[in-house]
Amino acid sequence: MNIHEYQAKEILKQFGISVPKGVVILDLKEIKKKIKNLNSTNLILKAQIHAGGRGKAGGIKLVKNVDDLIEEAKKMLGKTLVTHQTGPGGKKVKRLYLEETCDIKKEFYLSCLVDRSSSKIAFISSAEGGMDIEKVAKHKPEKIVTVKMNLSKLVNENDIKKIVQPFALSGKSQEQAFNVIQSIYKILIEKDASLIEINPLILTKDDDLLCLDAKINFDDNALYRHPDIVSLKDFNEEDPIETEASKHDLAYIKLDGKIGCMVNGAGLAMATMDIIKLYGSNPANFLDVGGGASKEKVSAAFKIILSDKNVKGILINIFGGIMRCDVLAQGVVEAAKETNLSMPLVVRLAGTNVELGKEILKKSNLKIISANNLSDAAKKIVDATK
Repeated sequence: MNIHEYQAKEILKQFGISVPKGVVILDLKEIKKKIKNLNSTNLILKAQIHAGGRGKAGGIKLVKNVDDLIEEAKKMLGKTLVTHQTGPGGKKVKRLYLEETCDIKKEFYLSCLVDRSSSKIAFISSAEGGMDIEKVAKHKPEKIVTVKMNLSKLVNENDIKKIVQPFALSGKSQEQAFNVIQSIYKILIEKDASLIEINPLILTKDDDLLCLDAKINFDDNALYRHPDIVSLKDFNEEDPIETEASKHDLAYIKLDGKIGCMVNGAGLAMATMDIIKLYGSNPANFLDVGGGASKEKVSAAFKIILSDKNVKGILINIFGGIMRCDVLAQGVVEAAKETNLSMPLVVRLAGTNVELGKEILKKSNLKIISANNLSDAAKKIVDATK
């Protein structure tokens, strides 16, 4: 789960990390009232969307007076912002964040994340923070420091020294850096975060460290332990189809193709998408109904696939282990009849109660194309949707 910058900063502040003073704006009418809470006339106006690259896309503006602020806010609020992370469709800006400017002496990059490849916690730091950190990682990898550590109560002092070494700090700013690292590690563990990124972490002209921008992602599987985090979810930033799928405990990710997929098991789902590509088409989604899906769950999955207007055909690929083929077949038949399915539907079944499942599909009188194996299924659905 992702949250907005201003929400991430509030969490950082709760754990003792310094952030600029700011206010959230949801409506243009709030501006004149909320600006009274700030102590500067030089302000930064930021679009709040779940994507990076806002600055280069016009989503961050420096304003020097109230008139400029209102003018820029009018342009930004309700605008669709397209960045390198949003995709061509962009994201509509429904929240703004207004904060005081800072006197910047240096900009750093700092992040803490769960590194699945090594099963460790990784800290990444660089003396070259800011908008072009991706270019630094690509063209100057030697400027990026990565320190990996096993799970523990605190980050040990030797690891902290390695993490902050690129910053070349001393005195109070070095002590602040040590505290920032311990604090973001504490957030990662206590809040079940998967990523905490501060970019930039700045050194002010008074030699204080300040978090100028922040991003926190949370482990969806641990959200049941954190109702306070769940309450931060902005459903405007979520794909409505994915939101509906989560209500039925379905693992669904929308893609750009035209062949809807319903599969049980993530590995089989990936293989199904790959073979659709191999035969010359593209999957419209990743959808794993799980190992023990009910008839109702299968029916919900079917309707979710059909809610995507780009879908021109459906491929169902089920290997029945815990999942019974007859249960799958009953769910498919009910959903197909309820939705008056008119597009091609290819079904490949194997495993538990496969013959009973095929019999249910056959007796349904629906125009279902049966397939003997995965390769046969992919070829048939690709041909049927040309």
